[in-house]
Amino acid sequence: MTNRVIKVDALARVEGEGSLYVRVKDKEIKEVRFGIFEPPRFFEAFLQGRSFMEVPDITARICGICPIAYQMGSIQAMENALGIQVPAPIRDLRRLAYCGEWIESHALHVYMLHAPDFLGLADAIQLAKSNRDLVQKALRLKKIGNDLLEAVGGGRAIHPVNMRVGGFYRTPTKAEIQALIPDLEWAIQASHDTIRLVGGFDFPDIEQNYTFVALRHEREYAIHEGRVVSNRGLDIDLPQFLDHFDEEHVKHSNALHGFQKPGKQPYHVGPLARFAINYDKLHPEAQSSAKEAGLGSVVRNPFKSIVVRAVEILQVCLDALAIAKNYQEPARPYTEPVVKAAVGHGCTEAPRGICFHRYEIDDQGLVKAARIIPPTAQNQKQIENDLFKVVSANMALSDEDLKWRCEQAIRNYDPCISCATHFLKLTVDRE
Repeated sequence: MTNRVIKVDALARVEGEGSLYVRVKDKEIKEVRFGIFEPPRFFEAFLQGRSFMEVPDITARICGICPIAYQMGSIQAMENALGIQVPAPIRDLRRLAYCGEWIESHALHVYMLHAPDFLGLADAIQLAKSNRDLVQKALRLKKIGNDLLEAVGGGRAIHPVNMRVGGFYRTPTKAEIQALIPDLEWAIQASHDTIRLVGGFDFPDIEQNYTFVALRHEREYAIHEGRVVSNRGLDIDLPQFLDHFDEEHVKHSNALHGFQKPGKQPYHVGPLARFAINYDKLHPEAQSSAKEAGLGSVVRNPFKSIVVRAVEILQVCLDALAIAKNYQEPARPYTEPVVKAAVGHGCTEAPRGICFHRYEIDDQGLVKAARIIPPTAQNQKQIENDLFKVVSANMALSDEDLKWRCEQAIRNYDPCISCATHFLKLTVDRE
């Protein structure tokens, strides 16, 4: 019996701490475990007893890369509970903020976290040494996303404080929003360049028959509103979410693993899922650019997620430009909530996939129960399935090359493990 142990002591370019264990016997994979060993942070527990008005600013602190996803999901859940319908200008501002979050998050991932894998480079520092202009373009693109967040979010790109249940504490002026137009026009051209760049990468020839799950909206590429839809025929309202999806503890991970009922089946959320379910809602310019990059209406190769993310950058830049050009200041910044005991649901498309919220509040507006299911938890089982296929297809690789390919497979998901230390330990036992 021959055992081989491979350890990756410091995986950069993902967010959080994780481990991968692979056991091989007689050239056959017996076990793959993608584990998360960071301690729980108990957000759902310490929301209990808090005012419903505090929840958005608390949940925003769950993630520094995608605070809008958590903030907006909790806001919409509270508005759902209290029967609040926001007017169109407020809705447009919320979508604009979300566009900013997608731009900055996707640009960070595409250029700094994932592209080095395809370019044979260790990290973005090496990329900057070899192509300074490319990194400067990436940083400007990311900054434009941050600028959108600052304009809508009260002067802060990280953990914005301007959104509230019912609307905004202050709505920006028309001049403030239209000042963003020149940069957005530049960002559209930069997005086309990005798609051409990543569309030319060499991709491993691996495809998966995914169950895709994403939001779908009747009028637009779903970002911050919609029904939960799958490519297997599921089409539900948010209150039905927990009838079809749940999470479980597993021995090898402190992170919950999401699954679809019945049978605890894995499913895939994120860019590939959104693209497959909402392809017909893409802006014609984004759809054309996707075709030029060689993408069909469905992409099943997880390594090509970097191309889909680039297409989504173009999509939200086009959306943001249209909103900025047509923006009209709302008559009032918010609708005052009328407190009552109720249950509410919210779900938005974080850059990494759907982020589900459910809250129960009492007649004083205090939270009795909270449930938040982030996208990376939902993808955990599918990541393990991808790793199983990747390792199976690459058994002939050396330990070092196999390690690299496994890291790359995990980075396909841009996993937001915690937004803290970056770490992966890979162990391969060959018997």
